[in-house]
Amino acid sequence: MLNNEALPLKRVIVSRPLTEYFVESDARRHNIGQVADKQKTINQHDLLVEIMQVLGTEVLCIAELPGHPNSVFTKDTATVTAEGYIQLRMGLPTRVNEERCMAAFLDVLGEPCIGKIEKPGTVEGGDVILAGKVAFIGISTRTNETGARQIADLFEKLGVEPRIFKVPEPFLHLGGAMTLIEPDHVLCVRNVFSQSFFTGYKESIIDMGSFISGNVISLGNKEFIVEQRNISALEILEEQQFNIYTLDLSEFVKGNGGPSCLIMSLDRR
Repeated sequence: MLNNEALPLKRVIVSRPLTEYFVESDARRHNIGQVADKQKTINQHDLLVEIMQVLGTEVLCIAELPGHPNSVFTKDTATVTAEGYIQLRMGLPTRVNEERCMAAFLDVLGEPCIGKIEKPGTVEGGDVILAGKVAFIGISTRTNETGARQIADLFEKLGVEPRIFKVPEPFLHLGGAMTLIEPDHVLCVRNVFSQSFFTGYKESIIDMGSFISGNVISLGNKEFIVEQRNISALEILEEQQFNIYTLDLSEFVKGNGGPSCLIMSLDRR
């Protein structure tokens, strides 16, 4: 079951970086800002997985997709709801087919498919945040208006209110600017969102530091994983006496990803 991304994290899908993430040619075409250090990357990912497992999260691992360095960012390929998963459609051309690979994996797990994003629509999972009876949806360089409308229609059929917002630069996805940190409480970057976007939700507002300023992993039970350079998020979560696991995820920031990009939540309750 998954209808709120602030509930305790019970099961996730990750993809351990072993070969594909370390692309040295055409890195720009894959939106890889800088080639990562291999051993450092593996160590960082292993520590992320270890923390989740110690805290009781079941971690499932899907293999990297050959020729797809971004397949380590599992969040983007599908959105899992309490009723089943929505197969997304990648906005970055070099990521096409990742969603089909993930769909096949979810099918094996017995997750029902409740919808697909069809051409010419594109939606990446970093632009979809589930908040109970609301689904926050971003239109970005990866999620177009057609795709946003398609997934909004799917949510409306589930009785979920879609709220669509155009994501400004420098954020790659909506999830770079906000995270649900409690079922009715949002961490968000200052001067990004309209006043009405978070109606009904408490807001903790942080200053803009980078393209992942609003990106943390909510583990539930007031526990979070935060990238160590995300100072604004660290400070406000500490002020509110949340329990924080600070990690160096520098090698994934080089690939233009934040902490939550590395996990696909399968079960939160």
